[in-house]
Amino acid sequence: MMRFIVPAIAVVLFYLEPVFGLFSPLDIGGEYRYLIPRFLIMYLIFISIYYSRNRAMAYALFFGLLYDVFFLDIIGLYSFLYPLICLIASFIMRYIRQHLIVTTLMSLVLVGGLEFALYQFFSLIGLTDISLQEFVRERLVPTMIANSIFLVVLGWAFKYVINARLLQRLNQPN
Repeated sequence: MMRFIVPAIAVVLFYLEPVFGLFSPLDIGGEYRYLIPRFLIMYLIFISIYYSRNRAMAYALFFGLLYDVFFLDIIGLYSFLYPLICLIASFIMRYIRQHLIVTTLMSLVLVGGLEFALYQFFSLIGLTDISLQEFVRERLVPTMIANSIFLVVLGWAFKYVINARLLQRLNQPN
């Protein structure tokens, strides 16, 4: 049963992101702020750091393709970026101590990088015409605040579940 918990959490997070996306945009002081939940990629970063880089990249490819099919008309964007971010996270953590606070901060930096890469791509192909200052003020900062709250609340749970599964896998007889 425990072997299905890691992918099951990923599936739940995949379905929760659009639900939390319904809270966006927020009208704050007469200006709209867009919150973009990135729960799944943060969870995949935790998997790549604490469990298995290969599994994280496989899940990232699968869920990235699902994102492309269900939420975007451009096939391949998330399918490329999600595994890339998992790969970057696992390479960075080879040189940094695997502590929950460090992992949380690195996850937020990588999510910010993902958002910026998506903005650059959409600007390049002409799907968005907002300036960089508007993007940072209206989308990036609120997104980072919302995702940091999510990680502060559930980051320890991610680490606990992933470590429990890893221990179970290591203790299984071959």
